Amino acid sequence: MRTETETFLARMTFGFLGFGKMASALVQGMLQAGVCRGGDIMVVNRHPETIEEDVEKFGLQLADSAKALVQQASVIVLGTKPADSAQLLRDVRQYLDGKLLISVAAGVTLQALQDAAGHRTRVVRAMPNTPSLVMKGATAYALGDHATAGDAEIANRVFSAVGIAFRVRESALDAVTGLSGSGPAYVFTFIEALADGGVMMGLPREIAMELAIQTVLGSALMIRDTKLHPAELREMVASPGGTTMAAIEVLEARGLRYTVMSAVRAAAERARQIGGG
Repeated sequence: MRTETETFLARMTFGFLGFGKMASALVQGMLQAGVCRGGDIMVVNRHPETIEEDVEKFGLQLADSAKALVQQASVIVLGTKPADSAQLLRDVRQYLDGKLLISVAAGVTLQALQDAAGHRTRVVRAMPNTPSLVMKGATAYALGDHATAGDAEIANRVFSAVGIAFRVRESALDAVTGLSGSGPAYVFTFIEALADGGVMMGLPREIAMELAIQTVLGSALMIRDTKLHPAELREMVASPGGTTMAAIEVLEARGLRYTVMSAVRAAAERARQIGGG
């Protein structure tokens, strides 16, 4: 039996302004989670020929223009390039009146979105990350002044369909950008370095890479599934005087912990600069 929220969502039409990889991932997740049906999703893109495959595969509606999409959709998901977002919203502003706008445009603040979309538009700003493309995303979102609890529920359902989602204050979104938004790049770099270490010590590259990937994946799952603190799990591996302790001594001496924390801070501060904060 459907919940009240599920029944409400079933009556809604979602419109995607801009349809890149992130938007495609959101659509796939929404369909798999039963948030809506393909026919309830409208899409528009500057180059429509690039999204024909997804439109046909998922049974989506291809809108003739941004204006037509905004007129017909109940919830608008803004996935255009940040530099294009404000002008696009101003172009369709008269049709956004009273509707819900969910933005995944990086660095575009709630105030900028509200100014461009109009004061009667209900706005949600979200920061998803690229693992959303494999349904393992981490998203945080913040509500504008006119957004309701129901709007938060809709945003949560959309982003939970591709991973986990948390509601935060907008002031926390820069930290989110530094941690989970940019974080996949840190992890990719670590996996590459871990594999390179294996190659340096004589392993074939293909095997070294697979071992590195599985090691990081398995370690992350251990933290999630056991609910133990990472330090406790580390102690299970690092026996006194053993090989792991020798390696950890090097990591600590070279400042791995400080370097990662500083990377998060640098990305967060850059996000704040881009957003004009």
